[in-house]
Order: sequence, then C-alpha cells, then structure tokens
Amino acid sequence: MWYVILGILLLFFASCIFLASYVVNGKRQTFEEALKWQSERYDTSFYDEAEKKDYTVQGDEGYLLHVQLLKAPQESSRYVIITHGFTDNRMGALKYARFYRELGFNCVIYDIRGHGENEKTFTTYGKKEGKDLALLIEDTRNRYPDLTVLGLHGESLGAASTIMSLRYRPQVDFAVADCGFSDIENVLRNGIKNLKMPGFLTDMQNIGLMIGYGCSFRDMRPIEALADSEVPVMFIHGADDTLIVPKNSQDMYDAAKGYREIHLIPGAEHALSAIVAPEQYLVYIWGFLEKVLGN
Repeated sequence: MWYVILGILLLFFASCIFLASYVVNGKRQTFEEALKWQSERYDTSFYDEAEKKDYTVQGDEGYLLHVQLLKAPQESSRYVIITHGFTDNRMGALKYARFYRELGFNCVIYDIRGHGENEKTFTTYGKKEGKDLALLIEDTRNRYPDLTVLGLHGESLGAASTIMSLRYRPQVDFAVADCGFSDIENVLRNGIKNLKMPGFLTDMQNIGLMIGYGCSFRDMRPIEALADSEVPVMFIHGADDTLIVPKNSQDMYDAAKGYREIHLIPGAEHALSAIVAPEQYLVYIWGFLEKVLGN
C-alpha cells in the first residue's frame, strides 16, 4: 500500500513541477521575430541608423547579460536602461528607445536572463532579474563616466524587474513601469480564473516553483520593493489589459513613497500602450521627466 501512496505523491509533485515549468519557461522570440513584430507597427529605421556598442555585463551570480548601447542622435550625458518583457528580447525595447532618443537619451538595451543571446535559464519574475538590473545600473555608471542622468524604463516583466531593482537602492534618477505586476500570484490566479480552471492549480504551481526552481510567489512581489524607495516612478498601463490588470499599477502607485504618477491608456491591451497612443505616451514621459529632472 505504501508504494501506491508514494506513487500518488510522486505524480502530484511531478504535476506541480510541470505546471511551474509552464510558468517560468516559454518559447523565446528570436531577434528576427521580435524586430519583425516591431517593424510592422512603427518605424524602426532609427535602429539601423543609430551608433551602437555591444558588450556583456555580469548579473546575479555571474550570469552574463548581453547589452547594447544605442547612442543619442546628438552627444548626450543622459542615459536610460530599458528592460523588455517575458519571451521578448532587447528588440522589444525599441518601441521605447525611439521616444528617449528623441528626448536626447542614450539607450542601454539588454536581454534579460534566459532571453535573446543569453544562456538559457528559467524566469524568476523579478527575483533574479531585479538584481541583474541593479548590477547593470552599477556597470552603466562605471562604464560611462560622463553620465549626469540615469533612468529606468521597463515593460511587463521588465517593469517588475525595474521596480524590484529599487530594493537594492540603485543610484537612479527616475523609473517608468509599463504594465508591470505588483505580484505574480494575482496574475496567475486571474489567468486560471479566466480559463475557468480550478484555483488550486495556482497553488500547485507555487509548490512546483519551490521544489523544482528554488523560488516561490513570495519572492515575486515587486510592490514590496517600493516601501523604502524615494525614486520617482511613473506607472503606465493599458486600460484594456486583461493579462496583467491595471489594478497592479494602481496598487504599486498607492504603495510608492516618493513622487509618482499613474496613467491609463484607453484602448490599449497588454504592452501595447506605446503602440496604441505613441504621441500621448511621449507626452507623458516628457512631462514626467520635466517634473523630476527639472528640464
């Protein structure tokens, strides 16, 4: 009888790990696929014309991140680090780089762990990605001694990583978080609910994360990084986002201690605000930067 119980337990834990694997892994886009998606929705010719510099930076536990600098059209001492979303790669940062370059910023774009040119690994929804970003911030300040302003901009998982990096008290002047999650658990529970599947599957995913990947939902709560941060933050969210609902940004806005703004983009689904309303998006960035930088 014991072997039947053991078999049931092994099957249960294997199912938990399988469900967790579905969450932390996923088909990553190639550079060609990502750039094609971007180019079909706005003019990406600036990328080919921009002066570029490729290099690598060591992230958490020595994990190697592939990084690219897109220089501003004119000489500038302002820099912004742009972090893309889940399954994308640094080509996904171009939709935001076009705005910042117009505002005179050098753009540091990079592949988050497990994406792009980086070594394959699983996603930790901000736990390790936030530390990676904190180390990239440190590298950027050391690498570019002319730097006078350094900001952050992230989309979805990139927004969560941006907020998570604030727990390490990085020396940055501002952060913009587009359609980020306050905690990954609410996103997964909402997804399970929308699929009309039983809620306990999310609990099984959490068990699978703990036994298969050494992390849990408790480690994936960007909102907690805002408790002691005074970095000015602007939250942007598509009003029609059903994947990561706008309440995530509202909750983080309410939790932020320093100067903050929040803007919802009507008609925008997940990660599409900059595509749906590019002019308004640029106005929001420009106005935010004018307030927090003074010019």
